[in-house]
Amino acid sequence: MAENTPVAVFISGSGTNMAALLYASRITGAPYRIVLVASNDPAAEGLRLAAAEGIATFALPHKSMARVAHDTAMEAAAVEAGAKMIVLAGYMRILSDEFVDRWAGRMLNIHPSLLPKYRGLDTYARALEAGDRVAGASVHLVSRELDAGEVLGQAEVAVLPEDTPETLAARVRLAEHQLYPRVLGEYVRRRAASRNLP
Repeated sequence: MAENTPVAVFISGSGTNMAALLYASRITGAPYRIVLVASNDPAAEGLRLAAAEGIATFALPHKSMARVAHDTAMEAAAVEAGAKMIVLAGYMRILSDEFVDRWAGRMLNIHPSLLPKYRGLDTYARALEAGDRVAGASVHLVSRELDAGEVLGQAEVAVLPEDTPETLAARVRLAEHQLYPRVLGEYVRRRAASRNLP
């Protein structure tokens, strides 16, 4: 049952984590497949990459739309594509409680800090200001509270003395591209195994 669990990926920009997930899904034995890449920005660069790779795309600007209405449209596109899970990969929108509740346990996000440190924005600058020796990324389940769901996996990245938020971000992004496909794959397999228990 774990084979080829259909996943929709929501993005807002370049889609580098989406690309990492997509290419990992094509490795023999991967337990998930990407069936849709959706965005709140029709100009998101990641949509072009997804389309070039033969993945269905959906885009709907959120401006002038109520949050719940936009969420409903995004969700409808995911459901129509057959998605059983939603993965947020640089999706810069806070989702409505109703949306989160409907996908509880089936929606993951990646965040550029070692949660529970530095929820929200400006994570790299905050880590540098605090004098942290390590930064990193966390994959977590999405909950109503921002960046507060169960952490499924983390990757640490050393902070260099000369780091700026930009240089640190570049290395954390490399770690994210390794972490996200691995954690998603493990989580999909774990869910499938639990459903198959007698």
